[in-house]
Amino acid sequence: MTALLGLDDVTYRYRGAHAAALDGVTLPVEEGVSLGVVGESGSGKSTALSLLLGLARPTAGRVLLDGAPLDLSDSGRRRGFRRRVQVVFQDPYSSLDPRQRVDRIVAEPLVSLRLSRGRAARAAVLDALASVDLEADVAGRYPHEFSGGQRQRIAIARALVTGPQVLLADEPVSALDLSTRLGVIGLLERLKREKGLTVVMVSHDVSAVAALCERTVVLKDGRVVEQGSTREILDDPKEPYTKRLIAAIPRIAVGSA
Repeated sequence: MTALLGLDDVTYRYRGAHAAALDGVTLPVEEGVSLGVVGESGSGKSTALSLLLGLARPTAGRVLLDGAPLDLSDSGRRRGFRRRVQVVFQDPYSSLDPRQRVDRIVAEPLVSLRLSRGRAARAAVLDALASVDLEADVAGRYPHEFSGGQRQRIAIARALVTGPQVLLADEPVSALDLSTRLGVIGLLERLKREKGLTVVMVSHDVSAVAALCERTVVLKDGRVVEQGSTREILDDPKEPYTKRLIAAIPRIAVGSA
C-alpha cells in the first residue's frame, strides 16, 4: 500500500548542531492507520512533525505525499496540502488568538485557503463545533471564556473545518488534567471512526498513543529504535528504551467523548 504521507530515510540537521535531530528515519503513514510517534524530549518527535507538515526540508531523504516527493513550490499545491493535512498543537492556551472570537478562529483555515466564506463558511464552522460537542453559542465567545479542554476542542474544530484526511496531533493532551485528557482522547477516537481521519500523534505518553493509534514508532536520539503494531510493542517491547517508556507512564482507559 502506498503511504498517504511519510518520511523516507530522512535525516535532518539544525544549523550549527553537531548531531542530527533525525538520522535515517522512515515513517510511513498509511491511510486509515493511525500512527503514534513516541520518545523522550530530544528524541526528534517535534522535528519529524515539522517535516510532515512541510515546515522544514530534510537535509537528506524525502518527505512523501501519495508516494511522491512533497512539492509545495506553488500556492496551489500548498493550499491543497494544507486542506488535506491539518494540525492540533500541544497548548490550547497559546494556540488560539485571544483577540478573536471562536467563529473567526475556526474559520481561519477556510479564509486563508480560500475554500469558502459567508454563509457557507458559517455553516462549516458550526458543523465543526458540533463535531467536537460544542454548542453553536460558543461561536460568538472568546478563548479566555473556556477551560483548557474546551479550548483544545475548539482547536480540533479548527483543524477539522477543511475536511482533512490527516490530523497531526502534537502532544494534544499533555497540558490537560487526567479527566479532561480522557475526554479529548475519546473525542479523537470517535472522530477517527466517523470522519475516516488518519491521525499521527506525537507524544512522550505511551498510554495516550495506545488509546488511539494502531501503529507506533519509537524514537531515541533521532533514530527509530522500534516500530510495529501498538499492541505488540506494549505487550512485548524489544528495546530496553521502549520498556522504560512503558514502565514510566501509567496506562489510561479511553473515556467517553
